[in-house]
Amino acid sequence: MIRNHTIQDNGTGIRTEDLGIVCERFTTSKLQQFEDLTKISTYGFRGEALASISHVAHLTITTKTNGALCAYKGLYKDGKLKAPPKSCAGNVGTIITVEDLFHNIATRKKSMKSFNEEHLKVVEVVSRYAIHNPLVGFTVKKQGELLTEVKTNQGSTHIDNIQAIYGSAISRALLEVNDNCNILKVKIKGYVSNPNFSAKKQIFILFINDRLVDSQGLRKAVDQVYSIYLAKGSHPFIYLSLNLDPMNVDVNVHPTKHEVHFLHEDKVIDKVVDAIQDKLSGTNTSRTFYTQTRLPMSSDTLIDKSNENIEIKESQKLKLANSTNVSQNKMVRTDCAEQKIDKFLNTSNSNNSTLMLPKSKTNDVITRREIKLTSVLSLRKEIENRCSDTLQTIFQNHKYVGAASPTWSLFQHDTNLYICNSNNVLQEMFYQIMVYEFGNFGVIKFSNALSIYELIMIALELSESGYQGNEDKPKEELAHDATEILTSRTLMLNDYFSIEIDNDANILSIPLLLEGFLPDLDGLPLYLLRLASEVDWSSEKQCFLDFCRETARFYILHPWKQQCGDNDDISDAAPDRNWAWSLEHVLYPSLRKSFQPPRHFLEDGTLLQIASLPDMYKVFERC
Repeated sequence: MIRNHTIQDNGTGIRTEDLGIVCERFTTSKLQQFEDLTKISTYGFRGEALASISHVAHLTITTKTNGALCAYKGLYKDGKLKAPPKSCAGNVGTIITVEDLFHNIATRKKSMKSFNEEHLKVVEVVSRYAIHNPLVGFTVKKQGELLTEVKTNQGSTHIDNIQAIYGSAISRALLEVNDNCNILKVKIKGYVSNPNFSAKKQIFILFINDRLVDSQGLRKAVDQVYSIYLAKGSHPFIYLSLNLDPMNVDVNVHPTKHEVHFLHEDKVIDKVVDAIQDKLSGTNTSRTFYTQTRLPMSSDTLIDKSNENIEIKESQKLKLANSTNVSQNKMVRTDCAEQKIDKFLNTSNSNNSTLMLPKSKTNDVITRREIKLTSVLSLRKEIENRCSDTLQTIFQNHKYVGAASPTWSLFQHDTNLYICNSNNVLQEMFYQIMVYEFGNFGVIKFSNALSIYELIMIALELSESGYQGNEDKPKEELAHDATEILTSRTLMLNDYFSIEIDNDANILSIPLLLEGFLPDLDGLPLYLLRLASEVDWSSEKQCFLDFCRETARFYILHPWKQQCGDNDDISDAAPDRNWAWSLEHVLYPSLRKSFQPPRHFLEDGTLLQIASLPDMYKVFERC
């Protein structure tokens, strides 16, 4: 049992006149009214902690405030002072000493384990709060011993404290998790171990609104994620801090507040799991490009192999390509006549699907003009600077395999099979088309003029618009303002982006970015609303950047995604057949031409290697 436990801080101390009531019930409560119970965000037990302890132990408080001549000590029993506080020597701050816990409750005292086990529980709790609060220094040691079991410095970092408490092996394997969701009103921060680290015992540290808690649902979900990467019986290190709206958290479901429930718990857990999965997929060496990078080969390319620089000439490459001595595990099989993934999917109508472009919607002749705007040239330069040569080679020489889901597609390059997030890649491709074809777009003309005001009114009815019924302005006024923003820039929109607006505030055309592909026009209302609200019209470069990004976003909007909603899981939804046909015959072929993939695709899980022919041969050789 715990015989003597002392907690000391260097705070502002307790005023002498308050020592008489400090251990009475509710004295230290932060609750001012009944409604405060629904949004508790403090550490305490509604002001009952000191009062409860004073009823089951001998409690002593020694405290000194700034400016006081001396400190004062008070002894408490059953919430009351045994005698008036006595003056004594002491530093500024407060020392709380608990002795002979449960000395007056024999049954409760018998349920406690040994002194060492109870001490380890205290060390565990303090250690976790030390990790979560790196700006505060924590020290824990046994009574009568000189060595400290926990010691963290003031003003340190989360990683410093994790290393100090759990060792350098864990600290070297940490990945930072940082994500948020405005819809769920959750901010996610923390550190998790990478796939190279494992332990026999799971270390799961969870704080919700700065309170140390547990969540069995989240714990099991995280275990499920790591089961893909770690061997059976191995566990990761997890430290997570979730910041939720206090109104959405119920801290009163457990006597000690060790467990909490919160609104939209399943969706919040899914968001946390996705954030962790993104980090793991970007570091697992068997599934990303960190160990599979290949440089594009040209006549003057130098490839570092086995620490020797070998210059490959065109004649040598031709000889290697025609060599019959290539081992089977390095043969590249990309014959277009071979079977495709479509045979194994339900694509009964996909072969007959065609994308028809009315002749009236495209310009027969487009006179190309040279754009010399500094802002546009700067955007092009940024695209070129962040381009990855390795990825560009992969996309230029890939062989499309098929759509694994509405979001993910498979393709082959060399002897490797990759899975690609089509949304991210195609949105970047359409953005680059917007920047490089600036002022030279084709035109998609509407057979009937469409009222911008009415389209924006439709958009405001959608949940994706973010419009709430209790906004300062009614939606009619918001739609009028948005229409005014677009119509006031009619000349620029028509000249640069092929968006024609007539004098009656009707939209007549939108830009054609890619021959043979039309965007889903069901997204037109939201597209116009976002142009009015999300584009920074005050700065030329930022205006063009926002406009191009929003147009690219409109072009990759999936028909089935609109049906499911942006926040729903669409991985199992049936893809639109025209879209699936366009992926294979229009969109992915366009990536082979002039697409400049950014380097962050290597890190954010947009492109993952899921199979390697040489590695598969190694597996079968061991079988």
